[in-house]
Amino acid sequence: MGMIITAAGTATAAGDTHPTDSHPGESHPGDSHPAGPRAASSVVLAGRAARDCLSRAGLSPSAVGVLVNVGVYRESNTFEPALAALVQKEVGISLDYLVDPSAGFSFDLMNGACGVLNAVQVGQALLDTGSTERLLVTAADVHPGGDARLDPDYPYADLAGALLLERSADPDAGFGPVRHYTADGPADTEGYLDTAGMGTEGRTRITVRRSPDHDRRRAELAATAVADYAAAYGLDLERTLVIGPDTEAGALPPGESGEPHTAAPVLGYLHALTAGLPEHCDQLLFVTAGAGPSAACASYRPEGR
Repeated sequence: MGMIITAAGTATAAGDTHPTDSHPGESHPGDSHPAGPRAASSVVLAGRAARDCLSRAGLSPSAVGVLVNVGVYRESNTFEPALAALVQKEVGISLDYLVDPSAGFSFDLMNGACGVLNAVQVGQALLDTGSTERLLVTAADVHPGGDARLDPDYPYADLAGALLLERSADPDAGFGPVRHYTADGPADTEGYLDTAGMGTEGRTRITVRRSPDHDRRRAELAATAVADYAAAYGLDLERTLVIGPDTEAGALPPGESGEPHTAAPVLGYLHALTAGLPEHCDQLLFVTAGAGPSAACASYRPEGR
């Protein structure tokens, strides 16, 4: 049995992007809705995207066995406790064992831009062994100060995404193997808190330093990863829609700016479905690339393609 995307959704501080009802395994972004004050919280945004997934799948939070959170940048530079536990509470998964005795488990899995595909790889192992029936992946990044738009040197958007994954009866559908790649040379992206200069506002500050040729190096690594993956697993790239790391900022709802980061694969997936899969394409290829420099690839065949 393959592992498929049952539902997907994104959320921003300016509003939510809701998938519309569609065929099983497909969802599309819809209208943006007001989300109250601007101060962005990765936990709140991840929770919105996750609840949206469950709503579109017609499932309650108790249907989720495992939640994996892969976001990197957090409000107030929070690192403890694990944000996955806070997202689990926000979504309402297994909060009361007396009322809802179903077991629920959550954990953080941080690997920069490649986090979603790392979670997919973990999900394949958990579903294949029967450890859980469904896995929920959340990815959310927000500026530590609560509004990425106020920091012109911070490159990423305040954005969350979620994927609900489960097994399919169709053995040809779902994700293929996840493959990882690294490039030679020093890391071209670094996100850190400058303790020497943070002053009394360290919890609201972050420094993201990227090399001048960052975009070129990331694009070259992504292209190399795609070519290697296609050769290794016999993919016909003429029949494959590539969802790459350079998801257009234009795919973000109005009022948002910056680049998608950890949630880029989710946004790219929804954006591709909204645009419509080309008739000649019967599969997708997710490719992520970022700090390391590192990249990851995974093929995906929707049900019925």
